[in-house]
Amino acid sequence: MDGEQGGRRRWLILFIGLAAQAATCSFLYGIPFLVPTIRAADHLSLAQAGVVVSAPTVGLLLTLIAWGAAADRWGERLVIAIGLGGAGILVGVAVLATGGGPGLVGFAVLLGAAGAFASSVNAASGRVVMGWFAADERGMAMGVRQTAQPLGVGIAAVALPMLAERFGYRVALLLPAALCVLCAILVLALVVDPPRPAREPGERAGSPYRSWTLWRVHGSSALLVVPQFTISAFALEYLVSVPHWSAGAAGIFLAVAQVLGAGGRLVTGYWSDRVGSRLRPTRQLAWASVAVMLLAALGNVTWTWVVAVAIVVGAVVTVADNGLGFTATAELAGSAWVGRALGVQNTTQNIAGALTPPLLGLVIGGANYTVAFALVAVFPLLAVAVVPVRAENHLGTAMKTVGAKAVPPVSARADDPRTR
Repeated sequence: MDGEQGGRRRWLILFIGLAAQAATCSFLYGIPFLVPTIRAADHLSLAQAGVVVSAPTVGLLLTLIAWGAAADRWGERLVIAIGLGGAGILVGVAVLATGGGPGLVGFAVLLGAAGAFASSVNAASGRVVMGWFAADERGMAMGVRQTAQPLGVGIAAVALPMLAERFGYRVALLLPAALCVLCAILVLALVVDPPRPAREPGERAGSPYRSWTLWRVHGSSALLVVPQFTISAFALEYLVSVPHWSAGAAGIFLAVAQVLGAGGRLVTGYWSDRVGSRLRPTRQLAWASVAVMLLAALGNVTWTWVVAVAIVVGAVVTVADNGLGFTATAELAGSAWVGRALGVQNTTQNIAGALTPPLLGLVIGGANYTVAFALVAVFPLLAVAVVPVRAENHLGTAMKTVGAKAVPPVSARADDPRTR
């Protein structure tokens, strides 16, 4: 592959990774848009519906580190393709092989297994971006990749409620299942694993977890997931149950919010490239998340349109830090540990994501939305203190590995196809 072809191919690979991540996100994070239909069909409480919402996330978090280690060892293309195909097949089985009532447990278990396969994309697609893009463009590239979540959620917000109203919530899930299988085929056909820096004989990469820096990145990112999942899991339910919007209108409204969220990720990635930091912008976005959740709490006791405004702003602010956390994790971990470190990053975030819907459902059921929104504001406030801004080196230098030896930026490596 010559330089010009390599330059074009890396963008093609990035956008295939974007499509693959969007397909899994339409399933993983699209189920909240089916909550009103699920509750009506199977007579569930909000807390019980929260368990169904969390099932794919539980499966995802149990396997992220293992998929990351597999990507470190065997490459990204194979890992992503296997995960996508398995997720699509298992969602299809969940739809076709289980029924309502007593079958709900089996349905949730199959969704959890599908989430376990889908996690391969979370770990490995980030590693592809780190391998094909240089440090001074990596934030923007990771921002493009991170738009997959609002894109996938936007697809789910528009399509799943309408399909569920007409055919039932189980049939609606055949859409993300088909998207996963289609993307698996594209990955096998078109994705190329990025070149890896050569390691000298006998050289061993030490663990980046011997200091607290990466753990603080993981911890702050997990705290910032709580307001994100609050909005994604309960926004449609709130708009339908409190101001009494129709499910279709609420879905379109939230799809527009997701588009704005995608744009916010791109802007944030570009911003981090320009200022040479991933973690200083993260701290500023944490303050913004505090403000958004307090605005939502205030709106619920005054005018519900204020909550709608908070949802739109929150759909941008609460997701904008995701790409920064992933990029910082990969750069601090070094090339030999990227897959595993991204797996740990995903795991901590998804633990928070899995716990948020059922626990917050209990808070809303036992108190009200005002108390819940105010409580959620505490988590980004804690993240402000945890983000390790001072420990982050300036990103104009080479991407770090642990130890004395550094790996040059991608643009400076002899194995980069753009320099051949």
